[in-house]
Amino acid sequence: MSNIEIEQAAYIFKLFGDKTRLTMVKMLESHDYCVCEFVAVFKASQPAISQHIRKLKDVGLISETRRGQWIIYSLNKQSEYYPFVQHLLQQIPNQDYLLKELEEQGLRISCD
Repeated sequence: MSNIEIEQAAYIFKLFGDKTRLTMVKMLESHDYCVCEFVAVFKASQPAISQHIRKLKDVGLISETRRGQWIIYSLNKQSEYYPFVQHLLQQIPNQDYLLKELEEQGLRISCD
């Protein structure tokens, strides 16, 4: 695991101090998502989700790929912070059940 400066670690901890952002990053560990899926999972507004994404993107933890009219977000495994984040994420249970719950309720949104 690579070392990062204490200021950088403190900033990552601050980002992860928000339950929504921490959950988003854990979800991105196993799947890519679009904003509309996060909106459905967190029952939050699109602007609120976009703000969370922007903060994570600004530090380089997530990246985006355009697929047609959709922007798909993924965990940036090339980030200098990824080894640090990966170690933290290993301590948190999988969050895939959130998407499964949406599917079971017939509320899953697909951006394909």
